[in-house]
Amino acid sequence: MDMKTIDQFILGGAIASLLGFVLLYYSFQVKKKSNRASIEIRSDEQVENPDDGECQPGTAGNTEIIIVGAGVAGSALACTLGKDGRRVLVIERDLTEPDRIVGELLQPGGYLKLIELGLEDCVNEIDAQRVLGYTLFKDGKNTKLSYPLKDFHSDVAGRSFHNGRFIQRMREKAASLPNVRLEQGTVTSLVEEKGTIKGVQYKTKTGEEMTAYAPLTIVCDGCFSNLRRSLCNPKVNIPSCFVALILKNCQLPYKNHGHVILANPSPILLYQISSTEIRCLVDVPGQKVPSITNGEMAHYLKTNVAPQVYNLVAMKPSKLSLFYHSFKIYYQGITGNHI
Repeated sequence: MDMKTIDQFILGGAIASLLGFVLLYYSFQVKKKSNRASIEIRSDEQVENPDDGECQPGTAGNTEIIIVGAGVAGSALACTLGKDGRRVLVIERDLTEPDRIVGELLQPGGYLKLIELGLEDCVNEIDAQRVLGYTLFKDGKNTKLSYPLKDFHSDVAGRSFHNGRFIQRMREKAASLPNVRLEQGTVTSLVEEKGTIKGVQYKTKTGEEMTAYAPLTIVCDGCFSNLRRSLCNPKVNIPSCFVALILKNCQLPYKNHGHVILANPSPILLYQISSTEIRCLVDVPGQKVPSITNGEMAHYLKTNVAPQVYNLVAMKPSKLSLFYHSFKIYYQGITGNHI
């Protein structure tokens, strides 16, 4: 084969490669545009009412997005979409301040995300406490683990607080946007037509049955959702439950740190949720917690938990009885040993 033939092969290969690249690039751009179009929310979309067959806007004001649940996820999403100009309807079962033992300690990464979303002021005016790390305790020894925050602004740290106060601040933030509407109601079912979710059916605070329509419905109403079974078939395993107490006017050994006691038979967590209150979380193995009414819970805390915590928490001996008698006890099943 002479040099001329080789040059022709090289030139032909180069042209073929170039054409292949152009074709691949064109196909990618077409697919990209197609994907972008598939997730675009059309604000002028008409939704057919399955009851009377008429086409109508989503709800009053032509709602673009329905969000079920106004917890951390729902409220943050409503704020973000509202700032983006979307018309959002948020339906929440109970708009009063929640009283829960989860979502009380926000890690520094979570605070950075709040800043990114413009929601960092939601931890203001709720007596939130700065968290700079954790201290681990086991067999009479302890070690302090601080967050690596030296490269961040001095305001960046974890935050611990009453979950309900934080939720209310986020709801207020969402409701302050003119195109976001919060409504108290219980969503009973999703409106589905030909495999597509068209909206929701719900009961208002007064018991009136309503139907709301929108091109997009987002369900984020928590682990006790009554809609989850219609969307998936979750297999829930409950190896343990958290029992929670509030210790008042006590001091922890390390300020601005969460305290983790690697106790027997399972961990105990303590951290401040206000300037005068310490949350104590006790992990109780098993799917059922000891009964509160017949005194089993008090006995469990007194004999299994209090001795392991008493030497850690700096409180007077008279306060020990408060540990298992005077404080309000909460409990909630969880999937795994996580807050």
